[in-house]
Amino acid sequence: MDNKITIIEGPPPVFEPVQDGWALGLSEGPSSLVNAVTKLRTFNGPELVERCYRSWRNFSPMYLEYRNDMGLEQETPIQAVRAVETEEGAVLLLWVYLDRDMVEFEIDLGDDENTDDDIDY
Repeated sequence: MDNKITIIEGPPPVFEPVQDGWALGLSEGPSSLVNAVTKLRTFNGPELVERCYRSWRNFSPMYLEYRNDMGLEQETPIQAVRAVETEEGAVLLLWVYLDRDMVEFEIDLGDDENTDDDIDY
């Protein structure tokens, strides 16, 4: 299908909470969806970006299709996309919407050597 970007092999994508104000603004209002971003290695990033733009110009949604940790197929709507070149090769940045009930956040407070006594709240 032309309205999906499918991860064919490799581990499930790692989704990180969105910190960019512009991306958070895309979903302002009452919503049960969470904004997240993921980075995927790709061989044809510019072509995938163009496929997203074509779909959005036709007012059609784009989806990221992948297998979760249990191996089940899932898909999530894509809200923005960007292809970048890194030292490791081509990377596709995808800003997506995730179902709030399916999201589990891990919070990193920094240095693992800190104890609760060392942290000021």
